[in-house]
Amino acid sequence: ILDKKEVQWFPRHVSDLDRIANRTLDAGIDLESDHPGFNDPIYRMRREELAKLSKQHRWDKPIARIEYSEEEIATWSAVWDRMEPLLDKYACREYLEAMELMKEHCNYSRDAIPQQNEISSFLKFQTNFSMRPVSGLLSSRDFLNGLAFRTFFCTQYIRHHSKPLYTPEPDICHELLGHAPMFANRDFCDFSQEIGLASLGASDEDIKKLASCYWFSVEFGLCKEDGDVKAYGAGLLSSFGEIEYACRSYDINNDNDNDNSTSTTEKEKPKIIDWDPYVASRTEFPITTYQPVYFLADSLHSGKKAMRKFCEELPRPFFAKFNSQTETVYIDRPVKRVKGTPNDTQ
Repeated sequence: ILDKKEVQWFPRHVSDLDRIANRTLDAGIDLESDHPGFNDPIYRMRREELAKLSKQHRWDKPIARIEYSEEEIATWSAVWDRMEPLLDKYACREYLEAMELMKEHCNYSRDAIPQQNEISSFLKFQTNFSMRPVSGLLSSRDFLNGLAFRTFFCTQYIRHHSKPLYTPEPDICHELLGHAPMFANRDFCDFSQEIGLASLGASDEDIKKLASCYWFSVEFGLCKEDGDVKAYGAGLLSSFGEIEYACRSYDINNDNDNDNSTSTTEKEKPKIIDWDPYVASRTEFPITTYQPVYFLADSLHSGKKAMRKFCEELPRPFFAKFNSQTETVYIDRPVKRVKGTPNDTQ
């Protein structure tokens, strides 16, 4: 009888996400000195309050309702007003269709910040995906592990009101405007879950590859649509500058700008290449500047198929399958989850 292979700890049931949700790389309140809210004691106190709520959440409980202040709503409105015309122009069809549904079912509007519990319930009905509050950034391994259970770890705080069009970290504008609508599309959800399932028990090297694939797709992915380049990645769908930078004037069949006042010089244009997870997994990326390279999928469906093939060919310690009825992951061989076991006192 073969000995059980020792692997990194990974969740087996959705309840295990409680054990990793609070393993944040920062506490959600540890702001850098250049953060716009660093010297604002009221803002920092609010971040502490929201972090506490996130840490108290459990998998089988509804997400707590948050009463956002007028100042927070004004910040949301400023981002909404700046992004709405750009999304109409550059977002993919799947995003725009989902956004209409979320306006109807999740109270999406410029005048109110939607509640994560309502969004999660809607997504659960649409695609069996759900949101999970988190107080700050997680490691790539823990974050991707959540996707295996069709769960997206989502922040609850908003950027500082002094700079509504800038954030040094993911916030609810990024999460709810960028990510959440795409999770109403089944191909996109399946794509995300493929990455998540492949991350379970994976080596550190393969986690890095999967995180790169996630970055160039779920965060900064582009897709073809009627001869144009459209955005489906949340990093683009929540950034007024980068969505134009990535999508403007890149007609697949005709790359000429007619409007000299908004033209992009050849030097300023990013490199756009066909979606290939094998290439994306080995491509380095910056996190504080616009991307020099974007990957372009023929469609979300074809992108999902390519990602599935890549994941199947990784040297995985086992193959995992998610049972949506029991919300449990089943694996095809016995292993020992001995490395990186969560500290349940966190």
